[in-house]
Amino acid sequence: MQRSQQRAETPPGHVVVIGGGIAGLAAAHRLVATGVRVTLLEATDRLGGKLMTGEIAGAQVDLGAESMLARRPEAVALAGAVGLADRLQPPATATASLWTRDALRPMPKGHVMGVPGDPAVLGEVLSPEGLARIAEERDLTPTPVGEDVAVGAYVADRLGREVVDRLVEPLLGGVYAGDAYRISMRAAVPQLFEAVKEGGPLLEAVGRIQERAAAQQQTGPVFQGIAGGIGTLPAAVGDAVRAGGGEIRTETPVLGLTRTEAGWAVRTDTGVITADGIVLATPAWSAGALLAAESPAASAELSGVEYASMALVTLAFRRTDIEAYETLRGRSGFLVPPVDGHTIKASTFSSNKWQWVADAAPDLFVLRASVGRYGEEGHLHREDEELVAVSLRDLAAATGLTARPVDNEVTRWIGGLPQYPVGHLARVARIRDEVAKLPALRVCGAVYDGVGIPACIASAHRAADEITKEIIATPTRVRGTGSEAGQ
Repeated sequence: MQRSQQRAETPPGHVVVIGGGIAGLAAAHRLVATGVRVTLLEATDRLGGKLMTGEIAGAQVDLGAESMLARRPEAVALAGAVGLADRLQPPATATASLWTRDALRPMPKGHVMGVPGDPAVLGEVLSPEGLARIAEERDLTPTPVGEDVAVGAYVADRLGREVVDRLVEPLLGGVYAGDAYRISMRAAVPQLFEAVKEGGPLLEAVGRIQERAAAQQQTGPVFQGIAGGIGTLPAAVGDAVRAGGGEIRTETPVLGLTRTEAGWAVRTDTGVITADGIVLATPAWSAGALLAAESPAASAELSGVEYASMALVTLAFRRTDIEAYETLRGRSGFLVPPVDGHTIKASTFSSNKWQWVADAAPDLFVLRASVGRYGEEGHLHREDEELVAVSLRDLAAATGLTARPVDNEVTRWIGGLPQYPVGHLARVARIRDEVAKLPALRVCGAVYDGVGIPACIASAHRAADEITKEIIATPTRVRGTGSEAGQ
């Protein structure tokens, strides 16, 4: 068959998406909309990655991510595109607290990831010595940030360690499960990085960020959930991909990638799939292994990405058993500074925070606690019963809650969150530079541009758009038929 004849008889390109988390699904969804033929391969028996629902005491709950940033458009738009617009739901309450210095204290307002703009709001969280240290900042010489700097190190240098240990650390830890003294300001809090580069005291830099945000007059909720759980989003996207002509195969691990004259050969345990393009939407260690032969430099960079593991302990109580605990009323939950030495790092009062949880299980009060952060993976080796017991012990100390749960569920997320240390964005740039040398292959996911759901979707769209553009711009390539050897 002549090449021109083959191109006329085959679809406008075949792209294999490797990885069925939200990034891979978003890439597949984007690709099928362009008419590209898509095959998505997921190694496990389900889609969604860290987005997952489950049941506790007969009630459906999120066992992974439970909300998505709504001030970025990507996640809300994707939910709407797959038919979930009418199920989007903001938190019923956003009254969060800090469990610090032996009490639940209101979360201070007017901060940027824990970095305050006005020390006057910190009286309940910081000691008099901590407040006095902040007041010294205007007399300090400037602290250079260079190409990048650790959030904790910079803030501690300007405002003192107490601000980091009791505010920045629990807030950043809630996002990255990481160590604030290692996390890159440029990668994790870019608006703060740009503001401090302008010079002047840190407090003034935070003030400028807040003034710019106010000038934008953003309205609507900061976060959104989905009735039935954020974990329902992957299935809806998967259904939309199939409806658009895409194919999704679970329990299909990819064993190898090889460049061929026609494009790519994707080796699975059931055969070899040929493709014109590849979107690699897997964790760093998996992407590194798959790229080892074709891009050793990218593989080496990916192998250097570290991850944090954590566990979620979800507990269900009878409402009649917890009615006496006033500390649970009206709160969405609390964060825990690691410096206070407790095991749990956060707790979400799901029945308060999400109206859909309260409506689905009106006789229950559901909450969850998270355990583990970067460098503290030892907690995850405990038995489920021990994790439940230590969570209940900390919850009792924080809230006075001594009721016994009627059900519990422990969910472990091993290697759940990539870490963004100083220099992370430079590493990402090197990875992308090396990957760009390969024909029609792109990477996406939580490793690259942010760990939140909108950021993962944005990286997926970028990868899908670049692949589509490259395939369309290369008409001389022999289109892959998508056939599998031996089948």
